[in-house]
Amino acid sequence: MKNYRVNVNGTEYEVAIEEISAGEVKTTAKAEAPAPKAPAAAGAGEKITAPMPGNILSVNVSAGQTVKSGEVLMILEAMKMENEIMAPKAGKVTAVAVSKGSTVATGDILCTIE
Repeated sequence: MKNYRVNVNGTEYEVAIEEISAGEVKTTAKAEAPAPKAPAAAGAGEKITAPMPGNILSVNVSAGQTVKSGEVLMILEAMKMENEIMAPKAGKVTAVAVSKGSTVATGDILCTIE
């Protein structure tokens, strides 16, 4: 048994840690991976995904709208910076999967363009 003194946010704690041999190590059941998210945008066409995690500040398009290549589809705030999500091609927006205020993870579908 070894004793250690640890300071956490200005509060001091004394802890005792016991060393165990390899034969005493207990294994735990492997945690199951979370189920994959179902696609939120069921529209046909190219899926536009979030390049990074963040919050949707504005959505500038709606389903059925025609867009030009390079047109700003939405604004994604990440790390206190506003990132414009632009249309990679001209076409028709077939589905919008997010709304203003949504939180997204990297790879989440934002919309689809046909």
